[in-house]
Amino acid sequence: MSDTVVRSATEGVITTITLDSPENRNALSSRLLEQLTLALEAANADTSTRVVVITGAGNTFCAGADLKDPPGNTPGQQFSFPDILKAIVLGPKPVIARINGHVRAGGMGLTAACDIAIAPDDSTFAFSEVRIGVIPAIINVVCQPVMTPRAFRRYVITGEVFDGAEAERNGLVTRCVPREELDSTVAAMAEELRKAAPSGIARSKQLIDSLPRLPIDEQWTHTAGISAVQFQEPDAVEGIGAFREKRTPSWAL
Repeated sequence: MSDTVVRSATEGVITTITLDSPENRNALSSRLLEQLTLALEAANADTSTRVVVITGAGNTFCAGADLKDPPGNTPGQQFSFPDILKAIVLGPKPVIARINGHVRAGGMGLTAACDIAIAPDDSTFAFSEVRIGVIPAIINVVCQPVMTPRAFRRYVITGEVFDGAEAERNGLVTRCVPREELDSTVAAMAEELRKAAPSGIARSKQLIDSLPRLPIDEQWTHTAGISAVQFQEPDAVEGIGAFREKRTPSWAL
């Protein structure tokens, strides 16, 4: 097995990060998690990158934890699984999961953490942890908020396999498309994201995560403050100016 298990390539404004360990179905080893974390950090620091795409090599997106070389599970520990999920959720760049194949266990968490997930109709999904006597604990944090409650409860406690169409119905993925339309759908979604202001995306991601944890009475003050700050951002000045002048804002050119 190669020492490189995660590849990163930038084309235009899109950085594609590929889990490249098909021998073990792109399982989350400590080595893969380290390389994934570093690749995501580099993409977030690259000012030319506007959209990040995470995908996998082979016929599996991610099979979950590598039981022979498991990643760290303690938040704050270097290259821990909770921290990479948090980095995807709260990172400034929009992240698309290009689901290339089957998804199991921890791979469900990677899918749910991404802002948008596109899956082919021949992909399958499962919270397979209960079938070996463990539970999907860490990924619960990102999977439960995006999935419908009844479906989440059913699939977590049964571990049964469901298809891409069901993953779309229950909220785990954004869209399920025919296999031959996967790349064009991902490209179209990336183009839609390119039209949005970078700082608007970054602040919106933070708000989506933080707002539900506040009492309703605090939400009004919190959002009013964020709105006031965003109106002073260069992106907002440029966007409002472009709207008034009937031109395309600079970030979308």
